[in-house]
Amino acid sequence: MIQEKRVLDEFFELVQIPCSTLNERVVADLLTKRLEDLGFTVEEDNAGEKLGGNTGNLVATRKGTVPEAPMIMLTAHMDCVEPCANIKPQLKDGLITSDGTTVLGGDDKAGVVAILEALRVVKEENLPHGDIQVVFTIAEEGGVNGSKNMDSSLLKAKLGFTFDTSGAPGRIVHKAPGQNKVRAVITGKAAHAGNAPEKGINAIVAAGHMLTKLPQGRLDEETTCNIGTISGGRATNIVADEATILLETRSRNKAKLDKLTADVVAIFEAGATETNTTVDVKVLPAYDPFDLAVDSETIKLASKAAEELGFPVNVVESGGGSDASFFNAYGVPTAVLGVGMTNVHTKDECLLEEDLYNSARLATQIIIEAAKQ
Repeated sequence: MIQEKRVLDEFFELVQIPCSTLNERVVADLLTKRLEDLGFTVEEDNAGEKLGGNTGNLVATRKGTVPEAPMIMLTAHMDCVEPCANIKPQLKDGLITSDGTTVLGGDDKAGVVAILEALRVVKEENLPHGDIQVVFTIAEEGGVNGSKNMDSSLLKAKLGFTFDTSGAPGRIVHKAPGQNKVRAVITGKAAHAGNAPEKGINAIVAAGHMLTKLPQGRLDEETTCNIGTISGGRATNIVADEATILLETRSRNKAKLDKLTADVVAIFEAGATETNTTVDVKVLPAYDPFDLAVDSETIKLASKAAEELGFPVNVVESGGGSDASFFNAYGVPTAVLGVGMTNVHTKDECLLEEDLYNSARLATQIIIEAAKQ
């Protein structure tokens, strides 16, 4: 069914095209042409305009040959973390890597290629299928902002499958956390550090006091908190009058996420009183948790497709975010599927050649199984 050489060649082609977040235009134009050649009508929303990028999300639709089958949605994201220019993919002993100077870009070109190959197989073999939507998003990296700002009215599918997580094909994420970012700007009082330090109030020291009170790391099996960045001060001879802390809270339980975030805000506010500083705390919601029942139609269909191919089925909970958070919020029950990506967001990123091909096989089988519904 799938053509392995074609899959590998297309993967190598796509990862070598620079596709930074909010600069996805070249890849988007290429994918639009390929989707149109496969019989899809492609629409581009204005998410890029909202975000200051050069491209919108692509939403492509093709009518099926089985009218009673549910419309399914296959999704992946176009953008890539840095450094993603001058990627030189290598294949050795069944393992795909970069040359070590960049990321590989399997996150998420592995998902993109799997979907495109499945669509080609369906067309070439004239396989029965229901209506299909394909969504290729922008700006997934750095906060899933592409799907957050997408025109959700374009989504018509009943079931969704996002090809964008680690683990071999057959790994199915049915539950994932929500996330809030919290930014605290602490203001003290500047003074000359040599002549009159006692006249100052050091905001960095105050921030350190607050940091000792904040939760950090894994708090329970579904809840985490991470202090991400700290900045402040202007020079060594000035008592620092400002410091900024940026952190995130996550939980697969919305009530826990809300409580943890409220607790963090309270710690900053109490810390300001204790250190005679002021603090401006802003909570920036990123996305909400999603939780698909393991016996939901989405999970059952993905599991059935994997079983038909002989892949071990592993339905799991995840600690990471993805576009599926917003697709679920928009009313399309969407699972996240493993495509084999490993060591993502690092120069050690790699992908088993077999997983690349099996992801395409799984995408194809999902279309086949959906037509039987």
